[in-house]
Amino acid sequence: MSADNARFATRAIHAGQRPDPATGAIMTPIYQTATYAQPSPGKFVEDFDYSRSSNPTRKALEANLASLEGGAFGLCFGSGCAAMDCVLHQLKPGDHVVLCDDVYGGTNRLFNRVYDKHGIAISLVDLTDHDAARAAFRRETKLMWLETPTNPMLKVIDIAAMAEMCRGRGVMLAVDNTFATPVLQNPLSLGADIVCHSSTKYIGGHSDVVGGALITRDAGLHERLKFVQNSVGAVPGPMDCFLLLRSTKTIHVRVQRHCENAMKVARHLEAHKRFTRVVYPGLESHPQHAVAKKQMCGFGGMITAEMDGGLEDARRFLERLRVFSIAESLGGVESLIESPAIMTHASVPPEQRARLGITDGLVRFSVGIEDVDDLIGDIEQALG
Repeated sequence: MSADNARFATRAIHAGQRPDPATGAIMTPIYQTATYAQPSPGKFVEDFDYSRSSNPTRKALEANLASLEGGAFGLCFGSGCAAMDCVLHQLKPGDHVVLCDDVYGGTNRLFNRVYDKHGIAISLVDLTDHDAARAAFRRETKLMWLETPTNPMLKVIDIAAMAEMCRGRGVMLAVDNTFATPVLQNPLSLGADIVCHSSTKYIGGHSDVVGGALITRDAGLHERLKFVQNSVGAVPGPMDCFLLLRSTKTIHVRVQRHCENAMKVARHLEAHKRFTRVVYPGLESHPQHAVAKKQMCGFGGMITAEMDGGLEDARRFLERLRVFSIAESLGGVESLIESPAIMTHASVPPEQRARLGITDGLVRFSVGIEDVDDLIGDIEQALG
């Protein structure tokens, strides 16, 4: 059995990689080189002529991530924003994008404050409302972009339903799978054209590397995206790729523990009088719990909760935590917590935050893989 035909855990460790033929090294080496010797002008080994175009460490990571997402082609970037930018470069002035209304603040900024200046029209739409989604399409619509679960309100969008809408209209569907990870959800199998990741998060998993990735099954689309990747050059260095390859080897066991801990923390918060609202796709109270059960095989490590005393109450709570760290980002083995209104989503206009329910008292938990009793104990002492 080849690694590409194996089950997920085996592919996580082996796909795209083999022992180094020169030395037998088990781990893919860090090919710290900018260029490659050519035996004759214009002739080179595989596609290695210059490391912006291709690098053996990056190529192994791209193949590994493609396998984990059930794709045929992977492309890696210096950040998740760079990966998104590559997709948006497929558009031209006059094109229209349907964007889910609840997205990471940097995504909102890229679409609405960068690409709107290039003649790209953007419609923010609640894609959990299928009637609103259908009504949002125009003749000029070329792309639907969604996250699921969304950031930070953890809406769960029915990928298969959105894919059917897009397919019938010739619209490309891109799904940011950062929160769910390929362990829990595979958008390509549900009809998406492109999967995007901030590999900084659960793919990296150790809060020590920044990166992004795109995965697709479409050879023509891959060639167009690869052209932009090479032309713009927002690629990761080989050390970053090496760190991500190290991390994908454990993603299946890490994400399982994230899910187990988050479910216990979410149930604890839901029963606590200091929180007026707790949002976690694994809770029966979640509005799209049934959709999450249908398209995911676990509910992830992210929780959003609203405190009863607003911003100052939330600030005191965050400052008193000792195991959770106040920090942006998410998906690392360590537990993090933040205030979206003044941290990750501060660039989102206040009126848009209000519509989404991103109040000043809202906190976002990235539940790590520590002992869950220590996490719950930390929450209790901070609330005391």
